[in-house]
Amino acid sequence: MAADIDEVIARGQVRSVFQPIVDLDSGAVVAYEALARGPEGPLERPDVLFAAARDAGRLRELDELCRRTALRTAITAGVLAPLTLFVNVEPEVLDTAPLEELLAISAAAPRDLQVVLEITERAIAARPAELLATVQRLRAAGWRIALDDVGADDLSLAFMPLLRPDIIKLDLRLVQQRPGPELAEIMNAVNAEAERSGTVVLAEGIEHPEHLSTALALGARLGQGWLFGRPSDRLAPGLPTAPLQLRTAPPVREHASPFACLPEGTPLRRSKKALLIEVSKHLEREAMRLGSTCTVVSTFQEARHFTPLTAHRYRELVERVGFVAAIGEGLPVEPVAGVRGADLAADDAVRGEWDVTVLAPHFAAALLARDLGDTGPERERMFEFALTYDREVVADAAQSLMSRILPQDAVRLVVPAATGATVPDDVTAAVAALAHSPSGAPSAPCAARWPRP
Repeated sequence: MAADIDEVIARGQVRSVFQPIVDLDSGAVVAYEALARGPEGPLERPDVLFAAARDAGRLRELDELCRRTALRTAITAGVLAPLTLFVNVEPEVLDTAPLEELLAISAAAPRDLQVVLEITERAIAARPAELLATVQRLRAAGWRIALDDVGADDLSLAFMPLLRPDIIKLDLRLVQQRPGPELAEIMNAVNAEAERSGTVVLAEGIEHPEHLSTALALGARLGQGWLFGRPSDRLAPGLPTAPLQLRTAPPVREHASPFACLPEGTPLRRSKKALLIEVSKHLEREAMRLGSTCTVVSTFQEARHFTPLTAHRYRELVERVGFVAAIGEGLPVEPVAGVRGADLAADDAVRGEWDVTVLAPHFAAALLARDLGDTGPERERMFEFALTYDREVVADAAQSLMSRILPQDAVRLVVPAATGATVPDDVTAAVAALAHSPSGAPSAPCAARWPRP
């Protein structure tokens, strides 16, 4: 099978199909999602194709090929403004060069094609720092972000407020299965985020009118499924089109540290360490009450402050909470089984802070404290701090900490700016050739994923 996948990648033997996404109020097509097909034969199904690439160590190349060619194929097929294109990324292959190339192609696309990148909670959990850095830079370049398969795993709800997606895609089982307590919990979390931030809800798997009724009841504004059209290499004929109206893109914010996330003029208090220990424990207890839809990220200045008693608490915390991280100078990548760790350089601004962030669909709190440099007994040391429940501040602080959870050999993403991007001549020429091809047949069509029934 390895030889077969090598040949597929070398020859670009993949093709694209597109499935419409409709506005549920007007019935107009507002977007298409790119879906993948391998060459005719045993590798035609993308689940088989991607499994073969994973086994052969070629997943990155295949994913890059699919996403790159999905954009080119979409232009040829007619997915142009006012339509939007949805593409996907494999969680294991978040990297720099493929996304950089995609941005270059997108920048060269005619008529300002809007692109939405779909991300799953698996990608955030596996490589949070890289993913969040990628999202920041994609947004700066004009891309939009969708959180995919929301409801398939509790982590999708836990990361929802951290990612701040423009679109929330409900997992297809939510519209296809009978209602129950779990569905109600997901519905409440998603609707709270949509009401709070203006993000758009999209329901997948709509196959008949009953599914449509459920999708509308869940708060979906967009829909996707066989009721509106099956995946095809051509766009849905005879259907009206309209632009996808999304909220104003959230600002791209970068902060040196969580304490720097506090708005100017925030009242600051002072306390000995003993009180802050109890405040931290209280926030940890709140997180345990919130359970698997919650994230906790904390700093400890130095590894010696992550004591055996702290390790015991975090061992209990990780059993109940969706995602837990502990950051401090000298901390290993996993200070406690299941807890994500990160080391700090001695000159990192976070080295002088004591931070605890707790973020969930219906709760946000953070203790953000700065060491005043006291000496003497440990519990008597003084800190300047703020205890905030401002959701935006908590999310910013959590993102700032997540940016430290990064493999040392990871390559940081560098992409063209939102305006004035420099696009390689060969890329521009390739896209222009596809866009104006008389036959409309691209040489190496591709897409991003296998459609679900």
